[in-house]
Amino acid sequence: MIQLALCVTSLHAGKPNILFIAIDDLNDWVGPLKGHPQVQTPHMDKLAQRGTVFTNAHCQAPLCNASRTSLMTGLRPSTTGIYGLAPWFRQVQSLKERVTLPQYLKRHGYHTYTTGKVYHGGYPPQPERKDEYDHWGPAAGVGARPEAKLVTTPFGNHPLVDWGTFPHRDEDKGDWKVADWAIQTLEEKPEEPFFLSVGFFLPHVPCYATQKWFDLYPPQSLQMPNLRPQDREDTPFFSWYLHWSLPEPRLGWLQREGEWQSLVRAYLASVSFVDSQVGRVVDAVERAGYRDNTIVVLWSDHGWHLGEKDITGKNSLWDRSTRVPLIFAGPGVAQSSRCHRPAELLDLYPTLADLAGLPAPSGLEGHSLLPQLRDAEAPRTWPAITTHNHDNHGVRSERWRYIRYADGSEELYDMQQDPMEWHNLASDPSLESIKQEHARFLPASSAKPAPGSRHRILTYEDGVPTWEGAVINPGDAIPFE
Repeated sequence: MIQLALCVTSLHAGKPNILFIAIDDLNDWVGPLKGHPQVQTPHMDKLAQRGTVFTNAHCQAPLCNASRTSLMTGLRPSTTGIYGLAPWFRQVQSLKERVTLPQYLKRHGYHTYTTGKVYHGGYPPQPERKDEYDHWGPAAGVGARPEAKLVTTPFGNHPLVDWGTFPHRDEDKGDWKVADWAIQTLEEKPEEPFFLSVGFFLPHVPCYATQKWFDLYPPQSLQMPNLRPQDREDTPFFSWYLHWSLPEPRLGWLQREGEWQSLVRAYLASVSFVDSQVGRVVDAVERAGYRDNTIVVLWSDHGWHLGEKDITGKNSLWDRSTRVPLIFAGPGVAQSSRCHRPAELLDLYPTLADLAGLPAPSGLEGHSLLPQLRDAEAPRTWPAITTHNHDNHGVRSERWRYIRYADGSEELYDMQQDPMEWHNLASDPSLESIKQEHARFLPASSAKPAPGSRHRILTYEDGVPTWEGAVINPGDAIPFE
């Protein structure tokens, strides 16, 4: 994200280029985070060795549009009212003039390039908006598809619920074409300083990959996620409301249909494929001679469940859904460093401004990670806060995860002793002070869902949970178990 015309030599002097890599639905199943013991991501591993890995980084919302809007505007979902897959934030009156990260960099001399999924889906609705980016490449997409769905679920033909392999080439995939455009841009020597945003679709469903990536994970030796039976027994019933009617299947259905291992394998294969595309782009930076003056930041918009807490997909306030890869490398960043302080995607905007030596942007709700990029042990005051739907929040510190739902029900986990979040300690009176310590970071207020909001937005008013206008009762069946 980058541009402006003034005295070019003084304006551009000393500014690093920025490669901004977004990956959709990528949880901690990457080598640098060791979330799955068998995952193979050699290119992310190499990038991590060059820089700093945040092992405790979290999204602001476990859903694409809300998460990406927060990152790009520097505002929390509880401030913008963007909780769902719509609206595009420029359609909200209070956000029409909001200066986004690419706009900020453009105003300070950067030339901005983008391809793939950086904003959500087809946003912005107007193609190639020059006020957001100077240059637009291919949009994100699945690319090659099988003639018919590989997996049939009770949802019928939902276009995104599918996984597996079929005869096609890596070059036919949408992410390959996104990487191609980024590589071509680098080879053509973009104007400097440049901000190049590259957004990859996988491992978002449908998880299609070619056979070579599936072969990395033979089914006979594939390790499945470590689950605890009846893991939801000590969680509030309200926790179900956050993913009440979603397309992703529940664990019970996957197990009954013999599809759980197939989905896990397809997800891992997709992760390894997208890692290869990360490698293609990062290698192109080096070939073009930009390595020593380019900051690389790699992030995912949220995590993804693969059976944990009896669900698949995102849309929860647990670590599996909120924790994301976050890697920085390049000038000003410590190498081979691992930071365990809490970090938020909201922090990327002020951090990149800091790394670029630019004036601190005003009105941001995140905090620069520059101290931790220089010294991983540097203290940090703030926890990471994730919001999903109206007035549901999770607070993640180094040791604890505290969740408070819209009806006041709570969860508390000791992440050092219980990293899988199996034992809800919220009812332990000896831990009341821990809950209060974390609760003070909860947003003071939550904006109502923005006009035009859609896609399973739940509100809780006057003691009544309401889902898209319909009242939900505690005894109602959970869809698609």
